[in-house]
Amino acid sequence: MIHSETKRKYFGNKKTGGKGMKRKVLSVMLCAAMVVSMTACGGSDAKENTASANASVSETEQGEATEQDAQEEEPITCTLTVWSPSEDQDPEYGQWLNTMCDQFNELHPNWDITFNYGVCTESDAKKLVPQDIDAAADVFIYSSTGLENLCQANSLTEFGGKYLDTIRENYSSVLADSLTYDDGVYGVPMTTNTYFMYYDKSVFSEDDIKSLDTMLEKGKVAIPLNNGFYLASFYLGAGATFFGEEGNEREAGIVLDNDETLAMTNALIDMVQNENLVVSSPEDAISMMREGNVNAYFCGTWQAAQTEEILGDNFGVAPLPSMTVDGEEVQLKPFTSSKAIGVKSTTAYPQVAIELAMYLGGYDSQKLHYETRGYVPCYKGLVNDTEIQKDAVVAVDSWTVENIAVPRANYTEMSYFWTAAESFGNELRDGIMTHENAAEKLKTLEESSNTSGVN
Repeated sequence: MIHSETKRKYFGNKKTGGKGMKRKVLSVMLCAAMVVSMTACGGSDAKENTASANASVSETEQGEATEQDAQEEEPITCTLTVWSPSEDQDPEYGQWLNTMCDQFNELHPNWDITFNYGVCTESDAKKLVPQDIDAAADVFIYSSTGLENLCQANSLTEFGGKYLDTIRENYSSVLADSLTYDDGVYGVPMTTNTYFMYYDKSVFSEDDIKSLDTMLEKGKVAIPLNNGFYLASFYLGAGATFFGEEGNEREAGIVLDNDETLAMTNALIDMVQNENLVVSSPEDAISMMREGNVNAYFCGTWQAAQTEEILGDNFGVAPLPSMTVDGEEVQLKPFTSSKAIGVKSTTAYPQVAIELAMYLGGYDSQKLHYETRGYVPCYKGLVNDTEIQKDAVVAVDSWTVENIAVPRANYTEMSYFWTAAESFGNELRDGIMTHENAAEKLKTLEESSNTSGVN
């Protein structure tokens, strides 16, 4: 069921405006006091104390603002359906979703909310919600890469007014932009989705991990070159573009074929000849690391806990390295996107649903998500907390997003690249690609990445 006429933009009302303004003032204070960067991890004691104090004040004052405004809310009795991955409702992982919804209920004494919970992964939301919007959850978690699917079906509520101000001020522009479609913002950032490198400190030094060439001299490195998500980091580093520099120009298409990317292709042809390079998925790489057959691999936050268990005191995390191409150092650049909380366009209770979405993406909620499931927070006041920044995974993930990651386009045409890149990577791995046919193969990759293959 497609509601082509439905497009809800929610601004809130005067009753709840005070909370938005107080949060806005606090976020400005936090932004002035703290800077998101790798160097912030090793700041002076004075800076660390200031950051911690500000984070504590922010949490306390926001709680007081919520309580004060909640007393003024009009009475509402309703039932809300909320979807999330099963792990977020699993007692083994702390029942993050149920816990936060219960807390939200307690914070709003004038609202009598009954919650119905359903299971839906972030990637499945783009398919399930548009199938029947009215039957879908009022609030659900989705991946920003599915934003166009959801928006084309007019199944999301656009965030406006004070809610949009809060999103713009408390989350990085990269994440807010990942949830922007036709100039509207359609969700609250919940966590990042990028990747970096895990490595064994007993094999590689802090200097070694800056260069992929050096690493391949000293140990085994696993990279899934036949997966476009990871292969793209080499070409993004070499100047390839995916729908323009910012990933928001559909007509620009995917540009992969130029002198710099051809040089990168030839460098990759040489690199796969190195016996220390293992072309492997992150799932297989971690198994090989457990067996001692891999010393470093590319992956995101989702395998951090298992990797740390394997490596123990030798657990290392670092941004993607650079590599030498035609005598020049090229910094590899990963894609980045986000996971977000959305509100369906046909919800019968937009005020409650929007407030819940903001709460699930807020300070307390992201803090619990980090503690129960290891989700890297993206709420600025939490990201900059000195205790959390001591977590190497958080520090590297945050630095990557802010400094080298490239926004991944949410256009449906992006899907053409994945199949083409898999074939390209397999030919690279298997030695079918050579210096003699590299230019032809690269041209074919670009052409295939810009067409569905259906005439």
